[in-house]
Amino acid sequence: MSKHRRSVSQFNQYFEGCSWRYKLQRIDRVPQRPAAWSHHGTAFHTAAEHVELARWKGDGLLDQGDAQTLFNDAYTEAINKSMREWPDLDDWLRAKGETQDDIEQRYELGMQQAAEYVTHSNNRLERIWETPEGVPAIELHFEVEFAGVPVVGFIDLVVERPDGSLVVRDNKTGTMKSKFQLYAYGSALRRMVPGVRVDAGDWWLAKENRLSRPVKLGMPEQEIEASFVALDEGVKAGEFVPQPGFNCRFCDVSHKCDFFYRKS
Repeated sequence: MSKHRRSVSQFNQYFEGCSWRYKLQRIDRVPQRPAAWSHHGTAFHTAAEHVELARWKGDGLLDQGDAQTLFNDAYTEAINKSMREWPDLDDWLRAKGETQDDIEQRYELGMQQAAEYVTHSNNRLERIWETPEGVPAIELHFEVEFAGVPVVGFIDLVVERPDGSLVVRDNKTGTMKSKFQLYAYGSALRRMVPGVRVDAGDWWLAKENRLSRPVKLGMPEQEIEASFVALDEGVKAGEFVPQPGFNCRFCDVSHKCDFFYRKS
């Protein structure tokens, strides 16, 4: 059994992103440049989690103003912390324009998305699934083994359809989506609760204020296991291959990368 815990985000970064970035971030521990988009996503997840917890408790649904307050507090705290740690805003990652403009625009967008999520949650017919221990599947933590490799993570939400089947759901404020993430989450849930029926996964697309089409969780268990074994073995063997290119502009450790691609 491996002594190192892996995750879906590690897999995506190593195989679908840049394994050299994986090395710089997770092994060399290079300080990561801030990005308002990262704080935007984290703050939205905080708001969405509390909206779902209020719905599950049944002690009064949060209104749009409550969700916006949660987003505001989480986003502001994260931005202020990054400003103290990395005061030169020119060094921050951003898609375009000035960092201060990016911070403000993402704040406005996040406030809108938090309010929209309240409407979505309140109108949703699917109920929040509970584990056999009675734990609501909201930011549901898991730690399971895939062929001897310990894998940990959090599932944003698991909902139950009228037929009793479950759907694993991931909230997205950006555009990056990984089907492997949904496959792995479904498999992890089946390993946590043997016999549970998990047929599909989907994403809440905050940018579009809608759910994605459901993804059938059809990847064989052996393939999922092999994927995590390959990740574990590759990292242990020190196999890190730079992938310089367009995505370097979104890399938070590019300032310490010898292979950083600069468009001429």
